[in-house]
Amino acid sequence: MRIALPGNAAFTGYWVAETLLALGQEIFLVAVGWQIYDLTDSALSLGLIGLAQFLPQFLLALPAGHVADNFDRRRITALCQIIKFVAVAAIAAESFAGAISIPMLYACTFVFGVSHAFQQPALRALMPTLVARNELAQCIAWTAGAKKAAIIAGPALGGLIYLLGPVAAYAAGAVCFLAAGVLLARIRLQGEAPAREPMTMVSLFGGISFIRRRPVILGAMSLDLFAVLLGGATALLPVYARDILEVGPGGLGLLRAAPAIGAVLVSLLLIRMRLERGVGRTLFASIAVFGLATVVFGFSRSFELSFAALVVLGASDMVSMVIRQSLVQLQTPDGMRGRVGSVHSIFTGTSNQLGQFESGVVAAWLGSVASVVIGGVGTLLVCVLWIYWFPALWKVDRLVADEALPGITPDAKATGSS
Repeated sequence: MRIALPGNAAFTGYWVAETLLALGQEIFLVAVGWQIYDLTDSALSLGLIGLAQFLPQFLLALPAGHVADNFDRRRITALCQIIKFVAVAAIAAESFAGAISIPMLYACTFVFGVSHAFQQPALRALMPTLVARNELAQCIAWTAGAKKAAIIAGPALGGLIYLLGPVAAYAAGAVCFLAAGVLLARIRLQGEAPAREPMTMVSLFGGISFIRRRPVILGAMSLDLFAVLLGGATALLPVYARDILEVGPGGLGLLRAAPAIGAVLVSLLLIRMRLERGVGRTLFASIAVFGLATVVFGFSRSFELSFAALVVLGASDMVSMVIRQSLVQLQTPDGMRGRVGSVHSIFTGTSNQLGQFESGVVAAWLGSVASVVIGGVGTLLVCVLWIYWFPALWKVDRLVADEALPGITPDAKATGSS
């Protein structure tokens, strides 16, 4: 079976850049986490590194969306990668000189988080301008599959490179960011530059106002928010690996990789086949399978069954993600994609963070098994409620409507750089 990227040089460059970004980020996170723990021997320091990444992404999401809708998205994404390169290269240089300090690690990680905050909505809004509408879902599957593969390979690769020292790991991550920035800068966009709109409260909150008036988009985003919030089984994987399945650190690594493995396998399938009809029903079915897989994992006492349940969980999540992102992109005018994407980033980031917190709290009260099972049942309940509350989402039949949607053109709007 031959699987090829769409015949579009612009998207090919974008896809390679996205893959390098994901790989570089995983290598960087492994390196900075290990180094700061090695320097401080404090679990709190690891939490502060996470906070340094999360805070700017949360606080700057709305301004970043406004910037993505008013400036050249290609240049924004390329500049963000150069900033990431500089931040990571600075840590590498200080580590090489033996002058690295804890404040510098936090400061560079914070700069990394600021860059990531502005990169995400611009990257998300850039893709639909590179491909034809009927290729969008497959292209989302391409990029999502590459990111999941990076999640599998990146930490292991980062750990192996770190054996040569922190400088080598940071250098590898920096090279990934620099190469991604060059590829993004070489993409050529056709068409006029966006008309700049002053940054006002109305403009900043424009994405929220737009989403509130679109039940399909609101339903898709909120469905993801609550499904991930409740179905946070992966947060308790260390407990299952050590105390329930008794498989140790090696088993924990396999369990962590299982959802990504399922996602990659399904992304290969979605690349080959189009989601033609009954898209809304397929979306809800994938969320229901996600919930059921969570329940099975919660009750399982067999490593093989637990691993299989996590693979199914990751596979169903990939189907859901491709449909949701395609619906949001296709039903959002180009001039709003950055701001809508920034709100979407808040939804997804918040759901992951709060989902881990919710799982931990319920596990502390009722036990880990009860926490996972209740989360899976809650996901199924959310699925039923959203069918009732968002009938328009349930009734969506096709990702590509016969008539053109506002702000969307049927043909690709970019060509590759020569």
